[in-house]
Amino acid sequence: MSLDFTDLEVGRGEEKLVGSPYRRLEDPIFITKGATYVGDLEFDDIAHISFVRSPVASANLKNVDVSEALGQPGVIAAFTAKDIEIPAIINWINKVIERPFLAKDKLRFVGEAVAMVIGETKAFAEDACEFVNIDYDLTTPIIDPRQSANNEVSLFEGCTSNIVASIEGGQVAQIGEVRIEAEFVNQRLAPCPMEGRAVVATIDGEMLTVYISNQAPHSAKRSIIRYLSIDEGNLRVITPDVGGGFGSKIGTYPEEILVPYIARKLNRTCRWVETRSESMVSLGHGRGQIAKVTLGGDRDGKIRSYCLSVIQDCGAYPEIGANMPALTRWMTSGCYDIDSVDFNSISVLTNTNPTVAYRGAGRPEAAYAIERAVDMFATEIGMDKAEVRFKNFIDPKNFPYQTKVGSTYDCGNYEESLRRVLKLANYDELLVDKENRIKDKSDLLLGIGISSYVEITHGFPAKEFGSVELISGGKLSVKVGTLSHGQGHRSAISMIVRDVTGVDPCNIDFYQGDTELIESGVGTFGSRSMQSGGVACKRAADMLVTKAMEFLSNHLDVDLDKVEFSWHEGGQFSVGSMCLSWSDLYRLAKNEGKVLKASENYESSSPTFPFGAHLAVVEVDVETGKVHLRDMFAIDDAGNILNPLLAKGQIHGGLAQGISQALYEEFIYDQDGNPLTATFADYGFPTAAEFPQFRDELMQTPTSVNELGVKGIGESGTIGATPAVVNAVMDALSVYGISHIDMPLSPEKVFSAIKIAKRSK
Repeated sequence: MSLDFTDLEVGRGEEKLVGSPYRRLEDPIFITKGATYVGDLEFDDIAHISFVRSPVASANLKNVDVSEALGQPGVIAAFTAKDIEIPAIINWINKVIERPFLAKDKLRFVGEAVAMVIGETKAFAEDACEFVNIDYDLTTPIIDPRQSANNEVSLFEGCTSNIVASIEGGQVAQIGEVRIEAEFVNQRLAPCPMEGRAVVATIDGEMLTVYISNQAPHSAKRSIIRYLSIDEGNLRVITPDVGGGFGSKIGTYPEEILVPYIARKLNRTCRWVETRSESMVSLGHGRGQIAKVTLGGDRDGKIRSYCLSVIQDCGAYPEIGANMPALTRWMTSGCYDIDSVDFNSISVLTNTNPTVAYRGAGRPEAAYAIERAVDMFATEIGMDKAEVRFKNFIDPKNFPYQTKVGSTYDCGNYEESLRRVLKLANYDELLVDKENRIKDKSDLLLGIGISSYVEITHGFPAKEFGSVELISGGKLSVKVGTLSHGQGHRSAISMIVRDVTGVDPCNIDFYQGDTELIESGVGTFGSRSMQSGGVACKRAADMLVTKAMEFLSNHLDVDLDKVEFSWHEGGQFSVGSMCLSWSDLYRLAKNEGKVLKASENYESSSPTFPFGAHLAVVEVDVETGKVHLRDMFAIDDAGNILNPLLAKGQIHGGLAQGISQALYEEFIYDQDGNPLTATFADYGFPTAAEFPQFRDELMQTPTSVNELGVKGIGESGTIGATPAVVNAVMDALSVYGISHIDMPLSPEKVFSAIKIAKRSK
């Protein structure tokens, strides 16, 4: 039986596809044949690489001996830092800090690569790793970022401070009758993509081809060129199907440079596929931020001042995570019109796995801080939490709105999104249910949590490539520099191009993730793709239509204004009574030796700011501390919605990850830097059974920033869901006077808090 996901009830015939729930073109292959990941690629005579990793968080490295490993069966070669002829990675934030490709002189976190073994099979390589001997002297690690900020011990020679980046704040006036002070921790998270990192490098003469699981193949190509000194024309980077990234695969890790390095050195195809154990300790972690907030307001509910101070844990080397506070700063005051706002931050080194971007990347941290502070303020003044928000929202008439930290929100209607989610959840009935349970002294308390969020997408606008070419049979070839790793770009961009050209998406060949086929590209992160690659492809499609009309005008020797085009019926060109299809134009152009193609490198003028409101309903068992998420409601606005099915898929995935941070996930190190949650047996990882059926609706407030009117949607769920769930649990526990518990809200933490609260009464 064949599967045809394009036989739809909407978007057919005379209707536009954009805005309709057009089913994903990607899915038939995924659910029949299956995806093709880097680990699935087959090559003859391939060598397998395994890494030996540091077992300790901090030590002086005296020697690494691979001689015994070299004598093991099936071993081709083994390398340590002294064998690697590549200069160390100079840090982009602090040039004093160097990261060697394999640990040299110092071990800085558990999981750091120390040596590599190459075997005829993966099993041979892994077994031989056990025979690599590491001689080291332990030193005292620094795990707590607060301790690191004190600079009592410098983690890098030549650095006078463990603070590698900072954002200075101003003087915020502490205004108001009520003052709220609190500390909120966004715990470390392991990204846990379905597919870990993976690289294959093949050699053909001078030509090096690298297959990599990455979110930005052109960026990976630039990194390989930089460190291996390869001519650009001799390197091709291909990204096949990618089993998730969530931001952790934006950059290029040392291991991903070493694989092509070894392939060139051995003149042999080499592969490395990260194990789950490796992924948990060495794939960049997310979050890791401590926030101190001070909120001032009046008893009538008006918030008058807000200060956010952040300590960002960078881990052992300052990677993208060191810059996350910049994104947090942009969103400091959230949806609210506050007179006096300030932000300051420091990013510090610790003996832990480096932090990187993780779904939301700095924005969930900002939303969590302000939304928890607003809830605590509402509790303090005895006002309904929704009413406090209504009283402080930015007026829709004031957009574009510049916040006190300099962000310019393009458009929004925060009041409407909150009203809709309250209606969707039957908020008044929930309040009655909550009070009844308190009166009845029920052991199953009800909690209602609200979160109103605004976030930034496409935060770092850059040129993105898109092209559309007419090919045989009247089909189109579409190429784009962004990279879908689950988002459904083929479907969304094909819909955009179809609505310009009339060509059915099934007749559009879609290309991404190949630096030989696609001349440039920035990649996919920060919810940027439709605002960049989508717009680029739309413009290229518009230009293709114009070029086709100009060609026909010249071919028939008629004035251009005599040539008409309609996207209906697959795209029709007409001159008087003559009607031609795209297929006809292809034949005419080919006969004249012409190619009809258009390309665009589009750069947006500014970011966009999606927003929404989430509401969580929880039941807390006071006898066990277990939190049951009963309901989750979401209203999300990302401007014009290209495809509701794709948008809701992104929202649902984001909600799941945001809820998971609130209730389950945390990567923990002990005081010696040993990972305590480095397997799925220890790391809290929910299944679908832990989630209710999400109830969500889409709002559409089009932006004027781009011609599609779109904003990003890929990360919104993680930004709004986490504070909503935590607020709900705190709402339930407020009967005990409990104001805050740090995430994740495990049964142990909740039960302990209840026990302590009961004892103190």
